[in-house]
Amino acid sequence: MTTKTLELPITGISCASCAAKIERGISRLAGIQEASVNCATNTLTVIYDPALASGKEFVKTVRDLGYEAGFERATIPIMGMHCSSCVSKIERQLSDLDGVIKATVNLATEQATIDYVPRQISPEELRQAIQDLGYEAPEQAVTEDRERAEREATLREWKHRFWIGAALTIPIALGSLRDIPPVAGFIPVFLGNPYLLWALATPVQFWAGWPFYRGAWAAARHGTADMNTLIAVGSSAAYIYSVTAILFSGFFTAAVGIQPTLYFDTSAVIITLILLGRYLEARAKGRASEAIRRLAGLRPRTARILRDGGEIDVPVEQVRVGDSVVVRPGEKISVDGIVTEGASAVDESMITGESIPVNKEPGDEVIGATINKTGSFVFRATKVGKDTALAQIIRMVEQAQGSKAPIQRLADIISGYFVPVVIGIAALTFVVWLIFGPEPAFNFALLNFIAVLIIACPCALGLATPTAIMVGTGRGAENGVLIKGGEILERAHKVDTVVLDKTGTLTKGEPELTDVVAAPGVDESEVLRLAASAERRSEHPLGEAIVRGAVSRGVQPAEIESFAALAGEGIEAKVEGRRVLIGNNKLMAERNINLDGLSGAALSLSSEGRTPVFVAIDGAASGVLALADTLKEGSVEAVRRLHSMGVEVVMITGDNKRTADAVAAQVGIDRALAEVLPQDKAEEIRRLQAEGRIVAMVGDGINDAPALAQADVGIAIGTGADVAMEAGDITLISGDLLGVITAISLSRRTIGTIRQNLFLSFIYNVLLIPLAAGVFYPAFGLLLNPMWAAAAMSLSSVSVVSNSLRLRSFRAP
Repeated sequence: MTTKTLELPITGISCASCAAKIERGISRLAGIQEASVNCATNTLTVIYDPALASGKEFVKTVRDLGYEAGFERATIPIMGMHCSSCVSKIERQLSDLDGVIKATVNLATEQATIDYVPRQISPEELRQAIQDLGYEAPEQAVTEDRERAEREATLREWKHRFWIGAALTIPIALGSLRDIPPVAGFIPVFLGNPYLLWALATPVQFWAGWPFYRGAWAAARHGTADMNTLIAVGSSAAYIYSVTAILFSGFFTAAVGIQPTLYFDTSAVIITLILLGRYLEARAKGRASEAIRRLAGLRPRTARILRDGGEIDVPVEQVRVGDSVVVRPGEKISVDGIVTEGASAVDESMITGESIPVNKEPGDEVIGATINKTGSFVFRATKVGKDTALAQIIRMVEQAQGSKAPIQRLADIISGYFVPVVIGIAALTFVVWLIFGPEPAFNFALLNFIAVLIIACPCALGLATPTAIMVGTGRGAENGVLIKGGEILERAHKVDTVVLDKTGTLTKGEPELTDVVAAPGVDESEVLRLAASAERRSEHPLGEAIVRGAVSRGVQPAEIESFAALAGEGIEAKVEGRRVLIGNNKLMAERNINLDGLSGAALSLSSEGRTPVFVAIDGAASGVLALADTLKEGSVEAVRRLHSMGVEVVMITGDNKRTADAVAAQVGIDRALAEVLPQDKAEEIRRLQAEGRIVAMVGDGINDAPALAQADVGIAIGTGADVAMEAGDITLISGDLLGVITAISLSRRTIGTIRQNLFLSFIYNVLLIPLAAGVFYPAFGLLLNPMWAAAAMSLSSVSVVSNSLRLRSFRAP
């Protein structure tokens, strides 16, 4: 039995009982030979069978026990992968290394993402393990410019080889048609010369087809086989047989008993069609990763900063935290910051997905890469380089595109055995046709052997999931929805219940003045003017809301002569010689102020989820002000659309039941969970899950962190430059609740596309490999020409990638 050793640093261990608890938790897992914790070094050492246990399980177990596991993540670009068999091979090699917790290889992004323990293994050793398999693993991360240059060079190479191959293959194909009487008269005699056909086929086989031989040799050196092996063996069989038939035609006829046939057309057409497929596939894969390039293209190149009393233009990389940056109309904002001078409207659509420009004044946040529309302003840089919102978004999208969805597991398992099984089927096909096939049995056996090798396509299996995830997560980012990876996408598409936190999610999170009710015979605007004047010195959120409400209604507060805050009750002030008392029912009762005529209005406002505040002037009840945390624009529409998608919506809040029911009725929510403390929200999520629901929790990512973690899908509301990516599985950059609909709709469409891709990949191989092997020949007389097999194989990968590209048309609902 093969064993692995993992030495995992643990934080949070304070005593021997902590160590014992971790040891017991790990020892309960399957495949564990030994688990021990060293309290001196805070290290968990596990010896285990990698077939039964994984480092990922250990990390989860440690975290579930309340501790944190220390590891690092490396992203290594890989060059030379061609199919899902390559992916499986590299993943196995990396996963078998001591110190590796988890290794994921993505064919679409051509990257390996590895969680590892630095004290056991280094990134250099990880790269070396990949190189030992015959692939290239560059030491430096591939920059955007270098990645584009390499992609274009690859496209040029495939295109160049295809056109030269095609130019040589066309006369070969025409020469082969001289054996067909109806068209033989139209084809020049010299094209039928076997030596000319041999001369034309050789550069196609060994120059145009060189990438396949190179890949097959690299796999063979390490005792494995991949897609290149199938192509090289299949095309070489036709080529070598044809060469043998020319050089030893007499001996061949005597030994085998048949007139030899040349198959240079078969080998050349196979190579040329597969080159065309590789070119189309590479071009489509490039389009699939456009989202990252578009995001990276948003980065401004320069910034105008104030330095030594003047303005100077510097590369954006030279901007430092604290620099004052000048932005003029039409310019891109270089980094994240806070406006210090001036005002303008800023188009943030490229980051948040919101099309309406946002007004910015001193104290407001601005996001790098957004576009200033009208005025000029100066802002102080707060986040630069890798800390900007755009850099974080790009990093998150890259990590998401490098992830895998659980739905891919079956394809990964099949890919590990695919090529050896296909070679076995091809060999069996050759033997069966040679023994039982009709004359010329050898020709039938050879062609069907080649057809089986060529038709088999693990490429489509390997591209089915990652290309869809790549396009889907990129499209989400362009719509202001950041999705952490394929596993989240798969969980999100099953969501049937969305729990919305009230404050800051359904509502704006700050009180606003909604109603002013004056007592009979009292002027409403005068009540508001005196109340706002009295509250000018108040630091209470309700007092500030009264002042804002008055100003927005055109009422200007007056100066006050005295002010006193009454803890838990309200305030008392003197304005223009009049005594103003503002507060709750208890304060009015203590001052013997008769509320007749206003109590009914206060009760009615309270039943609507608003907070009534009484105003008394010179000892007489004068009015009631109503304040409420008002709904965000789009909240009602978001709830309506969730219902139309078959999703139940639940509101959770710490407010009393009356207020909760009132807000729920306003937005059309049927079920409200009231008087729930922040620490109890996770328990409410657990109760919903116990009912068999798949729950998404939407919150601010700070107070709601435990509930977001407990939910099947945690959706964090971001605010501008504070992307809050660690808070949830999905982040809505703009804070707009309609992003929840976008996230669920996108996940459903992406998973639907993945299922279509996997179906195409499986059904292709399930139906066409038997057809190529001649299984349907006895009953229907059907055989598959190897040239058609090459065309079908090439189109299978292109069809999968093209199907994924349809996700680019996704529009936020």
